[in-house]
Amino acid sequence: MGIDQELLQWLVCPKCKGAVQLDHGDKLLCAACSLRYPVRDGLPVMLIDEAEEVETATS
Repeated sequence: MGIDQELLQWLVCPKCKGAVQLDHGDKLLCAACSLRYPVRDGLPVMLIDEAEEVETATS
């Protein structure tokens, strides 16, 4: 079950207040602070403690 697109436009990262976007359809990604939030049963879990850090490629 995906997330409602209308809801997605209003969501922001609770840590940095940056925009979030769908990442592989089942998680919300904040590119600004490299956190990925889960979506469970179509509902975003926007808790910093529930987020996972995204590893970024460094050169």
